[in-house]
Amino acid sequence: MRPRPGRPDLSRWAHLADVPVADAGSPVRVQWLGVSTVHVTDGTSSLLTDGFFSRPGLASVALRRLVPDVARIDEALLLAGIDRLDAVLPVHTHFDHVMDSATVALRTGARVVGGRSTAHVARGHGLPEDRITTATAGEPLELGSFEVTLVEGTHCPPDRFPGEVTAPVPRRASSRAYRCGEAWSTLLHHRPSGRRLLIQGSAGCVPGALEGHSAEVAYLGVGQLGVQSEDYTRQYWDETVGRVGARRVVLIHHDDFFRPLTRPLRALPYAGDDLGVTMERLTRYAERDGVRLSFPSLWQPSDPWVGAVADAS
Repeated sequence: MRPRPGRPDLSRWAHLADVPVADAGSPVRVQWLGVSTVHVTDGTSSLLTDGFFSRPGLASVALRRLVPDVARIDEALLLAGIDRLDAVLPVHTHFDHVMDSATVALRTGARVVGGRSTAHVARGHGLPEDRITTATAGEPLELGSFEVTLVEGTHCPPDRFPGEVTAPVPRRASSRAYRCGEAWSTLLHHRPSGRRLLIQGSAGCVPGALEGHSAEVAYLGVGQLGVQSEDYTRQYWDETVGRVGARRVVLIHHDDFFRPLTRPLRALPYAGDDLGVTMERLTRYAERDGVRLSFPSLWQPSDPWVGAVADAS
């Protein structure tokens, strides 16, 4: 069957860009910065998933070796108001997640935290060994005022570059060098406020893995979810949102990551995903479960707990 041309129009869901703007009283602020890059801060401690800002074009990804674009990284950090981070946490090691992680860490004083594959990428990109933390699945880590737990996950099919990264990846490398490695459900607990957040960067999960964990808010990756079966999508929702008891779900990894962040966002094309299918299904599940479904606003410091729970603390 010939792939459907075009892509969904994100303006169809503009009314769902309703995550409340953070104010001076917000104990935790969350910014979405494209794909699965999410900045979480309380003003003292700051964490960032992925930190993917280079966003090379499709032709470059297919035909050339990739290298972190320092100018785009610096521009994004400036626009986001980020000058210091405690840690960068890649959700897995495909290029559209981990490619810039070590460079962001070098420019913000952060450490990179992840699995063995993440450690190999960070080493190859020049991050000192004392700023690389190899996490153990399910074991909490203290990172500033946050407790972070990485829970075993899996990548949404198809995984075009499966397997682990088994040796350092140089800064200039093909997209194939960035194999998936360990895929994580990233759970953040802000100890001072008690607020909990799940960042699910890839639309895949291990059934039962999140049992016993809780989060009032979930930032839910939906890339490639629109080409999965209804059964797959329902299980993904139930094993992430349902397992942790989230009351607000903010959808991420829906944007075309071959396009710079400084240009207007657009959805992934129908050739690789169908956001319309995803939204029809997730809207039904959210209504069934009494969950608030939202889209994030790029760059905006938000307080997703407001209006989602009566008392997140």
